[in-house]
Amino acid sequence: MNTSNIPPVFHSTKLGKIYSGDSLDLMQKMRPGTVDLIMTSPPFGLTRKKEYGNADADEYLEWFRPFASDFHRILKDSGSLVIDIGGAWKSGRPVRSLYHFKLLIMLCEEFGFHLAQDFYWWNPSKLPTPAEWVNIRRIRVKDAINTVWWLSKSEWPRASNRRVLQPYSPSMEVLLAKGYKAKKRPSGHDISVKFSINNGAAIPPNLIAIPNTESNSSYLRYCQENGIKSHPARFPSDLPEYFVRMLTDKGDFVFDPFAGSCVTGEVAERLGRKWTCSELVEDYLKGALGRFTRPAELRRPTVKDDDAYYKIPRPGLLWNGDDAPLSSDGGKKRKITKTSPHQLRVLSGGRQIEAVPLLKTRPLVRARARGH
Repeated sequence: MNTSNIPPVFHSTKLGKIYSGDSLDLMQKMRPGTVDLIMTSPPFGLTRKKEYGNADADEYLEWFRPFASDFHRILKDSGSLVIDIGGAWKSGRPVRSLYHFKLLIMLCEEFGFHLAQDFYWWNPSKLPTPAEWVNIRRIRVKDAINTVWWLSKSEWPRASNRRVLQPYSPSMEVLLAKGYKAKKRPSGHDISVKFSINNGAAIPPNLIAIPNTESNSSYLRYCQENGIKSHPARFPSDLPEYFVRMLTDKGDFVFDPFAGSCVTGEVAERLGRKWTCSELVEDYLKGALGRFTRPAELRRPTVKDDDAYYKIPRPGLLWNGDDAPLSSDGGKKRKITKTSPHQLRVLSGGRQIEAVPLLKTRPLVRARARGH
């Protein structure tokens, strides 16, 4: 790395460094083809401004272009770029922005990246938002998924799914114990006898279930004890760890250009990878020191622990509400549910709001609704 005019080093460890400054300036001094993995979660293109400096959804692609160019230059041909990026709603409307899909297409068609695979991070603890469309008007469902684009410089990036295997499901364990008769499924797939071989664990899907419920970690306690504001949009360490394990070997080089509180650096250090992180906001880096001055407290559930798995109900468990007609305007007119049998019309923010009686619903449904 050319060391002239690069951002200052904020903190260094045995394996890595944190730079305080713009990652574009840092990447300009990095040699081509030297990075094995870029693991990052850039500021999302939201319609509401956040304190960590996100770009507007409409401006996002233009803002991202110089980063994309440098990412492609510094990555090894065998390397990967993994981007955790959340979606956004269009301002004042119950429809989604396409900015994160446009970003993916731009990275592939304009900068020459390949989409190795699309992943989806499901946060089981996500609150039901946006409240206006989900809780009040009840015309959309809870948005609990982040897209995670795994991109590569070539069509054959280094990777092994054997490093991220999952335990067999109970039904698969029964099948392995009793044996499986090779046959063709109705779908046309020919399932051979190899399907019944016990390989010790199962290949995971591209849906990653991780709750973002950090509340008493050593990082947060460090921030509280030192009067430092914690980063408001941290991803859980299991997310970068998944890809660091699958896509790199010990001694490989991991880079996070939007480091925040340097979760990626903490994970890379723990797993024996060399790493570099860069962050513009120095206050976030002050908190990041807590990740390296005291050891992370890692609790890994065992296969038999209840919290080792996250479940989501099948849709058919609670079909309900067919007796209530759908709103003819798609929910455009805001309705406030009242117990009064009469309808009350008021004005709010220049828009008409209509109050209607409670619909007759099953007691279980009403109890669950109050819980939201």
